[in-house]
Amino acid sequence: MTPTVLVFDLDGTLVDTKHDLANALNAVLAQEGHTPVSTQSLGHLFGHGARALLRKGLELNGVAAPDSALLDRLQPAFLDHYRANIAVESHPFPGAVDAMAALRARGFRIAVCTNKTEALARQLLDTLGLSAAIDAFVGGDTYARSKPNAEPVLGAISRAGGQPARAVMIGDSKTDVDAARAACIPVIAVTFGYASVPVADLSPDAIISAFQTLPETLAALGLTP
Repeated sequence: MTPTVLVFDLDGTLVDTKHDLANALNAVLAQEGHTPVSTQSLGHLFGHGARALLRKGLELNGVAAPDSALLDRLQPAFLDHYRANIAVESHPFPGAVDAMAALRARGFRIAVCTNKTEALARQLLDTLGLSAAIDAFVGGDTYARSKPNAEPVLGAISRAGGQPARAVMIGDSKTDVDAARAACIPVIAVTFGYASVPVADLSPDAIISAFQTLPETLAALGLTP
């Protein structure tokens, strides 16, 4: 029988990356003579890329409508700092590692589908020791289109040896829900991620507040290994 594939988002779902992303932003802001911003002030922008964070950080420092040229100039410095400090404060969410290991031992396949660039995502997973627990991986630049397009989700399922009829997306944002809908697979939303609205408003097929409840949620959706 074709195995069931669990397709996990990365930032805000498997790994809490917001502090290292905020630190990279503040390093760039300091170089520009601006004041640091709080992690809380960046809200749901984690997981939306360097430019979104840079734009918000500049706006919080009184730079109205930062133009593309400024963002183009600052983005390499942001990425350099982030790459050099990718897992100083980042860590898997509680229960994530144990849940993935237990579900994989039961016969589920584990895939990661993120909009983080492939190089950065691989570096993060390797640094945290998570790569060996994953059967397939798709980054934001692996295919021509990223989430919420269906292509990377379907690619992750295929790379893990599965089929869409036996797969589920697990994520924290509208992007993940929309990607799952585009791929015609069910989606489980986590409450502890970086969504801009309560995840219930996104109408996922199920919601979890802790990874300890993921196995029973999968069972409730009729998903077996």
